Amino acid sequence: MPDTQISAIICTHNRDTYLGAAIDSLLAQDFAADFEIVVVDNGSSDRTREVVEQRAHNPRLKYVFEPTIGLSVARNTGAKVASSDILAYLDDDAVACDRWLQVLYFAYNNSKLAIAGGKVTLIWPPGIQQPRWLSPGLAANLGAYDLGDSTIYIEQPGSTPRGLNYSIRRSFLEEIGGFDTHLGRVGKNLLSNEELQMTEFALQRGWQVAYLPEALVAHNVAPERLQRSWFLNRGWWQGISECYREQLAGKAGIAQLQRGSERFVRGLYKALQYFSDPAERFDKFVYAYGQIGYLNAAIQGLLSTSNKK
Repeated sequence: MPDTQISAIICTHNRDTYLGAAIDSLLAQDFAADFEIVVVDNGSSDRTREVVEQRAHNPRLKYVFEPTIGLSVARNTGAKVASSDILAYLDDDAVACDRWLQVLYFAYNNSKLAIAGGKVTLIWPPGIQQPRWLSPGLAANLGAYDLGDSTIYIEQPGSTPRGLNYSIRRSFLEEIGGFDTHLGRVGKNLLSNEELQMTEFALQRGWQVAYLPEALVAHNVAPERLQRSWFLNRGWWQGISECYREQLAGKAGIAQLQRGSERFVRGLYKALQYFSDPAERFDKFVYAYGQIGYLNAAIQGLLSTSNKK
């Protein structure tokens, strides 16, 4: 391995309010070996560069500007700039515990490990508590991730580590051609599922994926995300992301219309079942609404295929 044992990467787009705390949590890591911090400024127009320059006296810190907007693009840029074999991604609005890098680095002594991530707790805005209508399932959309207090090797892609607290072995990333730029957030569109796809690839190729509870990260919940409209929008884009992921896997076609329709009806039915429970009712309604996004993307895909013939 190179002298730098692990590279911490923050991809950021117009989050200067939170970015400083994220960087500071990395600068304060209790890690005996050498590490670096790469901040990828993904086309920010706020004070992002100034926030990084305020800490530029620390030799561990690197800054790179990536003008092409997109989380997967920024992640790939971070990997290219980083110098180590282990890449650890932290969101720009998250704060890592002081042993985060140490726990992640130690896990990669397992030569079969491709991906690892840890527990994520939520930091609520001052004076705000979790709304009554927010279910544990929807809290996961805010980044919450807790599979318990023991290390778990993931067998189902749906349980994959969250991207805000995520690490990957460089050789595996190169093996699959990097993060797929068809997935992952681009500006205000909330495309997702890139981590789920990565876990599918890893398991298919005989690699392992791990949940590490001691690699703890706390994620700030922005006040604007505590509106029902944000969750509906997130559900819509989740549906589109799932449709795209299936298309990339060669599962496009008429069958998507049947799957989406069945899931839409199931979501509405469950929303009615949980009518007396505001959190679960809204959870199931968001799921149903997401299937409209899925169906919309599936129809667009079919029309595009038809036009090419």
